[in-house]
Amino acid sequence: GGDSSAVQHQLKIVQQVHGADKAFAAILEDGSVVTWGDPACGGDSSEVQAELVNVHRIHAASGAFAAVRHDGKVISWGDPRGGGNSRDVSEYLNSEGFASSTSPDNNPKQHGVSENIQLPSIQE
Repeated sequence: GGDSSAVQHQLKIVQQVHGADKAFAAILEDGSVVTWGDPACGGDSSEVQAELVNVHRIHAASGAFAAVRHDGKVISWGDPRGGGNSRDVSEYLNSEGFASSTSPDNNPKQHGVSENIQLPSIQE
């Protein structure tokens, strides 16, 4: 994940960089995301790239990433065993209890998870 030469031209006005095992993800000033490194560990976000807009936060796990957009939607990619596939629980992650908002000074704020949301158990 240490070689960013393939995406170097995209890494302009970087706001944040996050690492997971063998990959990196950067949030740019416009809220888009650039990834590089081992594709199996989140270095390839092409399957969800169109959804990676208005991102204000990224969380890294073992071989996977989850991005939180300003509208509260959570987008994940990378190794499904490391959390890279959140499709089965997306309705819970995108609920009002996990919504993000912007304060009057345009800084992102994240609200806590609602107490009445129960996530299903996921079977592998």
